[in-house]
Order: sequence, then C-alpha cells, then structure tokens
Amino acid sequence: MTKTVYIGMSADLVHPGHMNIIKEAAKLGDVIVGLLTDKAIASYKRLPYMNYAQRYEIIENIKGVTQVIPQETLDYRPNLEKLQPNFVVHGDDWQQGVQKKTRAQVIECISQWGGELVEVPYSVGISSSNLNKSLKEVGTTPDVRRGRLKRLIETKAPVRILESHNALSALIAENLKSELGVEFDGVWSSSLTDSASKGKPDIETVDLTSRITTINEIFEVTTKPLIYDADTGGIAEHFAFTVRTLERTGVSAVIIEDKIGLKKNSLLGNDVFQQQDTIDNFCAKINAGKRAQITDEFMIIARIESLILEQGLEDALLRADAYLAAGADGIMIHSRHKSPSEILDFCKRFRTKHENIPIIVVPTSFNEITATELADAGVNIVIYANHMLRAAYPAMKETALSLLKHDRSFEAEQTVLSVKEILSLIPGTN
Repeated sequence: MTKTVYIGMSADLVHPGHMNIIKEAAKLGDVIVGLLTDKAIASYKRLPYMNYAQRYEIIENIKGVTQVIPQETLDYRPNLEKLQPNFVVHGDDWQQGVQKKTRAQVIECISQWGGELVEVPYSVGISSSNLNKSLKEVGTTPDVRRGRLKRLIETKAPVRILESHNALSALIAENLKSELGVEFDGVWSSSLTDSASKGKPDIETVDLTSRITTINEIFEVTTKPLIYDADTGGIAEHFAFTVRTLERTGVSAVIIEDKIGLKKNSLLGNDVFQQQDTIDNFCAKINAGKRAQITDEFMIIARIESLILEQGLEDALLRADAYLAAGADGIMIHSRHKSPSEILDFCKRFRTKHENIPIIVVPTSFNEITATELADAGVNIVIYANHMLRAAYPAMKETALSLLKHDRSFEAEQTVLSVKEILSLIPGTN
C-alpha cells in the first residue's frame, strides 16, 4: 500500500528550497500539500503576494504533488488528524523561531499513529525573507497595491493603519514590527496631518493635486495600501473626479464624512458649529463616486458623524443602512468620548444586520481599548490617524530648544538619530 506524505506550505515565493522538499517527500510516497490559506499566513507574517487560488494553481502543477488541500491555520493538527499520514516533511529551519511550537505539536500529533517527521536540510543561500526584501526594493504596481486592502480585510483581524504625512513616516509603517511580529498593514493619508505638516489649517486648504504629490512620494518607497481621508468629499460632481484620480494612483479606499459646510475637526463636536448632511444628499454623493469607479478593488467608505454630533445610536444605524444601500463598501463610525461604549454598542447592533461589511474606527479619544479588543467587537480596520505628526512636533521642538539653550548641538545629539542611521532608513542610500 502506498504511503502518504504531508507537507504544510505557504508557497507564496516558490524557490528551489520548496522544490527540493517536494522532491524528497515524493521519494517517501504520495505527496499531499496542505496549502496555507491567506488568513493562515497572515496570522504569523505578512499577507502573501499571491492569493490562495494563484498559489494553488502553481503547487498542483509541480511534479511529485499528488493532491493539494487547504490548511486553514498555522496549526497542522486538524489536517493531520483527518489524513493520518505516514510522514510529515518540512525544512529543518522550523526548529527555531516562530514555528518552533508548531513543530512540537506536529511531532506529538503524528506519534499517535506512528507517523514520522522527516526534516530536509535548509537550502543554503535561499531565503524567503531575502526574496521578500528584494521584492520590496523592486516596488509594486498601482493595481497590486490597490487590491491589497480588501485582501487584508478578508484575512486579518484587525487591519492596523498608521497615519503617514510624508514618505519618511510611511517607511516606518512599511518596515516596523513588534517583538511579536505585529506590524502595520497600511497607511492613512490624513487631511489634518497633511495640512498641518504644511503649516496650513485643517479646512481643506490643501488641494487634491498637492495631496496626490505626497501620496506619490509615499508610493515611491513603500508597498503597503493607503486609505485616503477626503473630508466631506466636496460636491458629488467633484467627488467623482476624486475617485477616478485616487483609483488611478493606486489608493485602496477613500473615506468621506457626512457633514457639509466649512471643514471643522470632528473631535470638536458641538463645541463649534458643524452640520450633518441629509441622508439623501450624502447617498447621492456615494452613488456618484461608485458610478465613477472602474475597478472592483477600490472602496468608498462612509464616515458617520451622528455620535460626534450627539444625534444618537439610532440615527447612526439608520444612516449606515442608507449609505450601504447607496453603494458604500464600509462604514466608519466615529466618537469623541473617552469611553468606547457607544462604539461597541454600534458594532453590536450593526453586526446583527451586516455580518461581513467592514467597520472602521479611529480610536483617538477612546484610546484605552486595544486593537485586538476592537476586532473582537467586530471592527475590521483600526486607524491611528494623527500620532506620527503629533509625535514629531514635540521632538523637533525639544531639539530646537536645546540648540538655543546650549548654543551648540552637542546635547541634542543624545536624543536624535545619527546621520548614518537616518541615511540607512532611506532605500538606495547605500
């Protein structure tokens, strides 16, 4: 009787190391590849470049592969317990690092039926990490970048988005990871921080052309998706042209808020005069944007200001239903309260009718709740909307004061990056 061999594989960047593992596995029996889904891969590292269907087509056509099945999690055990293979084959590089625990689980699981783990020596000189780095250096196309946000929403909970007002701040979002491997998934082009970084008031004084210039500078050195803050979106006829421009540039989504009149920051609430648009007018604007849209990947997200303007939960839910009917691809719900309770109430009520519609929040005021807790409540995207600029200004001011106070730069050197370090952040410097 032919023996069976199981290989768990991401197969996003297929290289000779993968081919060698399959070749060695085929010597032992019929090879079943458990191809990790996009969601499984994104649970422990970046979103794969190719989607599951594309990766499936590649692997099923490799010589030596008998069958390809989905592996829904990083945990091998559900598939192993179902198949009970005679062998599990993997590269020996998982003896250390993030998959060390998974390896131990596999050994314990297959021992129940006398299965054997066969580890193929790591292919020297071949690294998926280095290949990924090379791809980042090459860059990406508008079409590929634009579509990544929808894929992230489908595979990660939550999607973490960081405000970036210039290319340097976007490089932080592009490359930074926590000790646990958590990273930002994209960037937010904020009208507030874009105008403030130019020394202008946040009243839509920076026009679309200027903001697109900033976005193009960000896109030249990064690969992650971008969400654009379009304030009210202007009149419907103008918003249609904004959608076309953003979509063509490679922006993944635009968020427009249901207010009219001169732009006022939402966190001011009713302390200043702010007027909410009528449902019919705002729906017409959404519809105009959707008619102008060309690709399926681009998203128009409706931002509801009902809680900001103290119009209540029922008004927010009523507007959400209407905006979705008009074509909105997601709902951003905003609050200026320090407690997240009204946001959580909205999510709970909203999810009873709309199971899969993306919910977006900006936890600037209700900042004690974690992104993970928001995801558990049904939130898909968490935007940190202004923190990079707010962090930069006090640091620059303190350094400038030090230069004046001490009449030299020696003391300031203790708290700033060296010239060598700042140059190392910029692609292509070395």
